[in-house]
Amino acid sequence: MSVTPFSVKPRILFEDDVLLVINKPAGLMVEPDRNNFPNLLNEVKRYLKESNSAKEIYAQHVHRLDRPVSGIVLFTKDRSVLKNLSEQFAERRVLKYYQALTEQPPETNSGIVEHWHRKEKKKAVLSSIKIPFSEKAILKYEVSPYGDFYLWNIELHTGKFHQIRAQLASLNCPIIGDQLYGSTLPYQENTIALHASKLIFHHPVSGLEIKIQCKKEFML
Repeated sequence: MSVTPFSVKPRILFEDDVLLVINKPAGLMVEPDRNNFPNLLNEVKRYLKESNSAKEIYAQHVHRLDRPVSGIVLFTKDRSVLKNLSEQFAERRVLKYYQALTEQPPETNSGIVEHWHRKEKKKAVLSSIKIPFSEKAILKYEVSPYGDFYLWNIELHTGKFHQIRAQLASLNCPIIGDQLYGSTLPYQENTIALHASKLIFHHPVSGLEIKIQCKKEFML
């Protein structure tokens, strides 16, 4: 899987002494894997090295997006604040919002979707009742027409493996391009129509609320 080469700088949504927020392109991995695919972490480290004369460069993503998903990814440039940021995510104090595009609408234009979620190999399995090794998965959504398709605005209450992809598919509304979960309509190469559009958290040093927003215009 490949992604068009890109420069980090035009994709920076926020940067200060300890934080860096990037609008990740779809098709690019967040972190390295054993296949040595291009990845955002290495690109961020390259950017920091080029823009900073300091000998030691530190960068660490605080959360991930699936490779075919675009949108907001938060990095820290200071090891000392990683624990604070990680705890905000673990304690669900970070608000996460996504946009998605589907070919079909749900039965209701807004609602809350809840399942018991379990990862099995490379796919998420959902159940209406608790099953072994499962955890609760919850999201809230609103849907509106988007040309010939349907735009979902999603607030993710939990952050499980492939959660949005699996839960929308459970409503017979697979995300466009997501063949793994039943979409038969192609999207752009190596991508699906899912975008991390807003992130709200507290600055690990000042404590002030930080709101990052990056909406997407889906092209088909």
